[in-house]
Amino acid sequence: MAQARKIALYIVVIFVLYTIITAPERAADLVQVGFEGVSSAAQGVGDFMSELVK
Repeated sequence: MAQARKIALYIVVIFVLYTIITAPERAADLVQVGFEGVSSAAQGVGDFMSELVK
C-alpha cells in the first residue's frame, strides 16, 4: 500500500511539473481555481459557524 501511494505521488508531481512547463498560463488558471475553491469553502464554513452561534 505504501508503495502504491509513493508511485501515485510521483505521478502527480510529474503531471504538475509537465503542466507548468508546457502550459504555464493554464497552470496559473488551475492554481487560481484551486485557491478560489479553498476560499469559497472557508467562507461557507464561516457562514455556517455564524449561523450556529445565532
